[in-house]
Amino acid sequence: MDKRNVGQVFRERLADIMRRYGGPQSRFADSIGLDRSALSQLLSGKTERLPRAETLVAIADAHGVSLDWLLGVSQSERLAAEIAPTLAIELGASAHDDSRLQEWRREAAGYKIRYVPATLPDLLRTEATIRYELGREPNERVEATIADADQHLAYSRRPETDMEVCMPLQRLTGFARGEGIWAALDADTRRAQVLHMARLLDELYPTFRLFLYDGRRIFSAPITIFGPLRAAIYAGDMYLVLTTTEHIRVLIDRFDGLIRQAVVNPHEAAARVQRLAGEVQG
Repeated sequence: MDKRNVGQVFRERLADIMRRYGGPQSRFADSIGLDRSALSQLLSGKTERLPRAETLVAIADAHGVSLDWLLGVSQSERLAAEIAPTLAIELGASAHDDSRLQEWRREAAGYKIRYVPATLPDLLRTEATIRYELGREPNERVEATIADADQHLAYSRRPETDMEVCMPLQRLTGFARGEGIWAALDADTRRAQVLHMARLLDELYPTFRLFLYDGRRIFSAPITIFGPLRAAIYAGDMYLVLTTTEHIRVLIDRFDGLIRQAVVNPHEAAARVQRLAGEVQG
């Protein structure tokens, strides 16, 4: 391959890694041992020279890709010695509390986490809402869920956190009105939940960003994408866990499609949720 083509492929694949990383450019530069200006030069295309070997190795090691792929020699990103399964089925899953979710969040520290919740975002739920949703579950699970929600909220308050959440606007409206699974939840608890969510959205923005889309036009299964490391699709009593870059990229693109369809964007989410308090009925 011509040296100029190698340089172009390298820049394209470096930009792709950065897009999947999702964090600030300065933080990405730190992850590979460069300063921001040096990274900008690599991306600029003003020189045909490739970075030093140690920089190439740092990029590959830090972001789980092969050197051959990074330089365009191979179309496979996976490391030759990688033996992890491309798809795993994790039984005994819970949409609310699971130590695996906590571990996956810790592993993805510094990466963007993309999240489509099964009901309301767990870290935005009040204790009363959790107790209602898990009313038929054993008490130890209820307490574990409350503790996990508190831990997730604490995680989201860390300065390095970068999280995007997408969910249908109709779900929030249905909650406020006491429809569907929330029909037996009293109005005072629903109003307190809505106001609690609005306060947290205002507090956590911009590192926590909520996008609301029209559920009549588009659908998504519950899913969490932990940076470029893994994606966990919630399927009732199990997770479908994907670890290949190709599959994760497809899911990231799908998530970005939800964002493009948003009818309420993060900067207006807190105010929109606040107004839902006026729709609480019962």
